[in-house]
Amino acid sequence: MTPEPTKQRQGIQSIEVGARLLRALAANGRPMMLRDLAKNASMPAAKAHRYLVSFMRMGLVEQDANTGRYDLGGFSLELGLASLARLDPVRLAAPVLEDLCERIGETVALAMWGTHGATCVRWVEAGGPITVTLRTGVVLPLTTSATGRSFAAFYRSPYLKKQLDEEIRTGAEAAHTTPTAFRRELDALLEEIRSHGISRASGSLTPGINGFSAPVFDHTGNMVASITSLGPIGNFDNEWDSPLAQSIKDAAATLSKRLGHNGTEDVAEVAPSEKTAAPKAAARRKPQKT
Repeated sequence: MTPEPTKQRQGIQSIEVGARLLRALAANGRPMMLRDLAKNASMPAAKAHRYLVSFMRMGLVEQDANTGRYDLGGFSLELGLASLARLDPVRLAAPVLEDLCERIGETVALAMWGTHGATCVRWVEAGGPITVTLRTGVVLPLTTSATGRSFAAFYRSPYLKKQLDEEIRTGAEAAHTTPTAFRRELDALLEEIRSHGISRASGSLTPGINGFSAPVFDHTGNMVASITSLGPIGNFDNEWDSPLAQSIKDAAATLSKRLGHNGTEDVAEVAPSEKTAAPKAAARRKPQKT
């Protein structure tokens, strides 16, 4: 989100034009010939070559002496690593959460994986006639909350498996079923969550409250957080394809992009033993307050 005053400031156009070459190299993912690079940057090859000469002097670009192809240079790598080191999901999430809350009119929150599990680290209250709140620091269960289900579906952690196994055991006891049957329902719903790219819960954690939670990924393609929204069942449309669900997914995608994610996470690598989702049996468990 770029402030309006910044958009109106006068800059150096030649730098902005030359940056198109750097963007093209970054987006292509492999060394490029001059003609292809110039075409991707929408400029004549002769003009692109002059920019590239300057970029090579600065270390932003390098050229293979054998093939003549251009690629990002050592200084580009230094800049990228320095930028990644400064990324803070909680800080970057603040304007995203504020914008989402204003757009959908519901309470929204950011959760991250902490020492004890999926933990709420920031929340923005909608302030409507019916207010749903989340306490900062509250740990949300994996099998009954939208936030927990999002982590169970997309997050990779040995500790998550341990916590999930414990929830499956206690959940099966409460539902008077076997852990195997309980897990089978979890795995089936996990696939549904993955297919939609967002998890949901309807009164399974707190009666009368619906929730959606979308995963946030970093530059490595790993989940680092989730964006969650909660609201009263009567006013909160929890259909998979609802505008509300799409808005939350869009917000998560925006934050992911700011964390360097390119949109190619591979959730299929999560082991079956790490899977979870919301079984119908879990809805019969004793509600937990948050």
